[in-house]
Amino acid sequence: MVQRPNGYLIFVGLGLLLSLICSSWMFNPAEPQVTYELLSDPFLQRPTASTVNVVWFTEFAGDRHVVEYGDGFMQQQDAVTTQLSRAKADPPAAGAGSSDSAENSSQPPVPRAILRHEAVILDLQPNQKMPYRVVSMIGDRRFESAPFQLGPLPTAGTPLKILLTSDHQQKPMTPANLQKVVETVGPVDAVFMAGDLVNIPDRASEWFDEDGSFFKALQGKARGELTYSGTSTVYRGGAILQSAPLFTAVGNHEVMGRSSSLPLNDQFNDPVPRAIAAQRYEEQADRINPTGDPAVRDNWLTAQSFNIDMYQELFTLPESDAGGSKYYATTFGDIRLVSLYVTNIWRTPNLGPDARGRYRERDEDLADPTQWGYGQHIFESIGPNSPQYTWLQQELASPEWQQARYRMVMFHHPPHSLGDNIVPAYVDPVQIIDYLPDGAVKSVRYEYPQSADYLTQHVLPLVESAGAQLVFYGHDHIWNRFISDGGIHFLESSNVGNSYGAAWKDNRRQIPLGFSETYVPLGDPNGLEPVVPTIAPLRDDNGDLQPFIASNEITVFSILETERGTVSSYRFDTRQPDSAVVKFDEFTLNP
Repeated sequence: MVQRPNGYLIFVGLGLLLSLICSSWMFNPAEPQVTYELLSDPFLQRPTASTVNVVWFTEFAGDRHVVEYGDGFMQQQDAVTTQLSRAKADPPAAGAGSSDSAENSSQPPVPRAILRHEAVILDLQPNQKMPYRVVSMIGDRRFESAPFQLGPLPTAGTPLKILLTSDHQQKPMTPANLQKVVETVGPVDAVFMAGDLVNIPDRASEWFDEDGSFFKALQGKARGELTYSGTSTVYRGGAILQSAPLFTAVGNHEVMGRSSSLPLNDQFNDPVPRAIAAQRYEEQADRINPTGDPAVRDNWLTAQSFNIDMYQELFTLPESDAGGSKYYATTFGDIRLVSLYVTNIWRTPNLGPDARGRYRERDEDLADPTQWGYGQHIFESIGPNSPQYTWLQQELASPEWQQARYRMVMFHHPPHSLGDNIVPAYVDPVQIIDYLPDGAVKSVRYEYPQSADYLTQHVLPLVESAGAQLVFYGHDHIWNRFISDGGIHFLESSNVGNSYGAAWKDNRRQIPLGFSETYVPLGDPNGLEPVVPTIAPLRDDNGDLQPFIASNEITVFSILETERGTVSSYRFDTRQPDSAVVKFDEFTLNP
């Protein structure tokens, strides 16, 4: 036998041990290595006359999280840390750093540990901004942001520039759009966003990681690549939220459907009305909740209907007594903003046998009501005598509303539009079930009575009589605007990422035939004519002026300037990256 020196044996032993460790890691991977960096830049929330909230995120718990602010960053305010309860990733990339891929995986989603840090900065002086940065610490290691500016609510009379936007959803042109906002008008003072911030609210990567994710695009850290004729241009978005507070409305893409082990896409598309969930609960209450615990009942109903938990955990918005952050009112400088929860589930207009759609259930589900989609059902009622409508009546009668120089209402669903999503009427679906002679379900259809439309019949008359000047909304991925007989301006400025077209000339909406209701194939179904842009309208192929922009190459943003009371809209043709941004429309809000 060959004799080996002791050092050699020690070397071999260490090698074998290292090999075992590596093999164990390779075939039995532990939790992935945590990335020790800030998951987002900070952003500003819920300013008051003397305070503002600063929020940021990490994927490590850390020992201390603090905002440093003021001259020389000598003042400090500790943050309160919570973990997002619904942040998830799609396997197989679940938890692999900050990347969620495999959107179509059949495996159940996996929770992702994301920490939210929030500090309230106190004793701020009116109209005085100061530098700040955020720091997350592990022992003596500091992970800090760049410096930004914070301040309290602007006072009345302060000239402001407000970005009006919606429907970002990681669409291809969103980073280009936001980059051009900053390049064209400079820093804005706030962002008013009419819903649809991301696609799937519980998918963490859509908020933080993807090249065009929500925070990256609005914080100037995106990487949106657009390619035309073989030439690519990369857009970074705009560094906006770090120094401008965000005010949002709930869109249908903020609402997550029934909780299950299904992939996130399937969960998102699987909400049912709360009343249906309540009915099913009553049928099984003895089994589900034998002690009658109200918390158990509430949790079950939420899990078996829909929720906006992720949205509410991410943001600290103004609140109303009746609806919390779901609907609220706030004063920002000369603007009184009312944000409403006006949205429903999007269902396909397709009438094919496999369509779980706006107007019918798919054939394969007829015998199983647990698989029904219940049409384009509304998430939060704003019908007469609903809590939201009652609150709105009270808000529009308040001194804060009546005395404001500019009175604005924001929500997601369009009341006037050339887009597809305005049809059918905004009302609870009327279910019609037809049966075969043997009692089996033959068909399930849904009607939407226009005479009961909550927006046209109730909300719009109320806000018009209360002197609203601007109603801002999204949902159709289009730019168009209208003026009512009473002088209200209606603006849909959601052609940020992509468009699904306009119901104009030969481009008809996909509508059902043979239903009791008459669904309008062209134009605004609620009777207003679109306004042709006042400065530089586009023309169609026939040379006719277009009263809209619905494009997958031309992106649009709108700016409300309070000094003159103007709303200006700008367009940028991404096919020509060196071209100028064009102001194509402007109107004035009359006091």
